[in-house]
Amino acid sequence: MDHSTHIPLNESELTEAALTGATIYGPGDERIGHVSHVHGVGSEAVVVIDVGGFLGIGSKPVAVPARELDFMRDGSNSVHAVSRWTKDELKQMPEHRD
Repeated sequence: MDHSTHIPLNESELTEAALTGATIYGPGDERIGHVSHVHGVGSEAVVVIDVGGFLGIGSKPVAVPARELDFMRDGSNSVHAVSRWTKDELKQMPEHRD
């Protein structure tokens, strides 16, 4: 996917409503997970990404600061993000528990 044509989200758009369900892509443009939920708003928000698994089964939730991801909207207005971490790197992070 060519993310260069997508519109970056500004800080005020980093809300739970906008980010929940967003697909997360790794540095090699592979799908690595999705946002299951969000704690906080704006640049201080923390997103919980379900990594791996299939249809939510066997996935591992990890928490990362929203500012560490590049959130954007594509041509169909769908929100997604690009991560600097690979799926394996995210799987090595501590599991998030609410």
